Amino acid sequence: MILLAAIAAGLLTGIILAHWRRQLYQPPQLRHLWLVFAAFLPQFIVLYLPVDRVSFPNWLTTLLLTASQVGLLAFVWMNRHLSGMLVLLCGVALNLTVMTANGGFMPISLQTASRLVPEEMLEEAQIGSRFDTKDILLPVGETRFEWLADRFLPPSWFPYQVAFSLGDVFIALGVFWLLASPGPRAEFILNEVST
Repeated sequence: MILLAAIAAGLLTGIILAHWRRQLYQPPQLRHLWLVFAAFLPQFIVLYLPVDRVSFPNWLTTLLLTASQVGLLAFVWMNRHLSGMLVLLCGVALNLTVMTANGGFMPISLQTASRLVPEEMLEEAQIGSRFDTKDILLPVGETRFEWLADRFLPPSWFPYQVAFSLGDVFIALGVFWLLASPGPRAEFILNEVST
């Protein structure tokens, strides 16, 4: 959710700035774009395919999630010369750090999870069990790098509630900066000389 908002806001800002400067909007010239799709594929398998946790064991899920983060990290590193990519790199590295330190899953506390699901669902959940496809329920005191966990939430009045991490914030800022920055100067000067 936060990433989609960053993409939309970055594109809109980039287009407005380009128009204001009388330029054509130039999207960033990304190298090795295939790595994004390769990195997304493991997450797609884990997050969106209708498989249950018995047929898709924890070790395979953590392997796929870690592979996804490493692939994304490689892509960002190869494009680090672009605006915003170092911020994005920081975000991916922070998420990879907290997930690796907590068994390959993104930790989430009971307090945070209680804002996302009904209380009766949490009563059945066990500490250390998978809360969502990529999250694991852990008490704050047992979470390594807890300040990097999925601990932030939108305001309670916001219609869509989702937890996100500090790494996610850095990723969103990096994507916004990347898309909002002007590309190579392909000037589109309007002819102001009257004919």
